[in-house]
Formats: sequence, C-alpha cells, structure tokens
Amino acid sequence: MVTIIAGTNRPNSNTLKLAKYYQDKLKDKGMDAQLLSLTDLPADLMSTDLYGKRSDAFKPILDQVNESDKFLFMIPEYNGSFPGVLKLFIDACDFPHSFYDKKAALVGLSSGKYGNIRGVEHFNGVCGYLHMHVMPLRIHIANIRQELDTEAKLHLPDTIKFTDEQIEKFIRF
Repeated sequence: MVTIIAGTNRPNSNTLKLAKYYQDKLKDKGMDAQLLSLTDLPADLMSTDLYGKRSDAFKPILDQVNESDKFLFMIPEYNGSFPGVLKLFIDACDFPHSFYDKKAALVGLSSGKYGNIRGVEHFNGVCGYLHMHVMPLRIHIANIRQELDTEAKLHLPDTIKFTDEQIEKFIRF
C-alpha cells in the first residue's frame, strides 16, 4: 500500500492541496494511494501515544502506516526545517516496524524561494536512521502560492514536468 503523508497539521494547508494533487496524478497513472493528513492526528498524541503507550484514536492511523510499503512525504518549510508535528508523528509510530526497509519519496515546499531544501535534507537524515530507502529524486517547490491555481492544481510547465518525472519514478521505485 502507498501512503501520501501531508506533513503539517495546519488546516487547509498548501501541503494538503499538493498531497491531493499527487494522489490524483498517481491514480491517473494506475496507482492508488491513501492520503494521511497530520490534521487527523489525535490532539493529545504527545501525551497518549509516545514511549510505548497506544490510544484507540491513533490505532487506525498506525495501522495504515504499518500496512504501507511506500510513502510520499509532502514536507513544508517550518523555521528552516520540517514541522515538529511530523517528527512527533514519526516518534509515535512503531520503531522499527512502521518504516524499516520501506520506500519513500520526498517533496519539499515553501512559500519562499528555496522549496524547503534544508528541511528535506533534515528529514532525509531521519529517514536514514529509520532505514528507509529514499528515492534519489527529491522535488523542491518554491513559491507554492504561485504554483497552485484556483483549483489547487500545479499549473506552471516546469513544475509539472519535474513532478511528473518524480511520480513516474516513484511508481517504478
């Protein structure tokens, strides 16, 4: 199973819009992918699901992660890195079972001009520790507000070209 993780808990985020765009593109190419938005995490995750504790609210999310063999992480830039809620989510999952020896592709995005290059590299370090196999082609989408049209679709030709290439490679990965 493939899971796309929208790596922020910000409501109505561009990260979630981009995750849905990737989900639609994968479906158009014959690959079904589940979407996991970190807005769906239990509000009390920090006190209920760390250090071996498990809540009923987190169990279906954890089951989805554990059943997945490929992940596509949408990672927005937060303070020069990736969101803390994404790290909290990773920490709440089962180590090593949830991610060990599974495959991942990384997409960075930002409202600024660098597309979260630094945050994606930070997250790549976490993936390495988890023994995830990260696809070499990482996409960095800068100025995300200008990249998405009114229907939350990418519309600039260069960005479509590079994201299509990543999607094709992810399907074969």
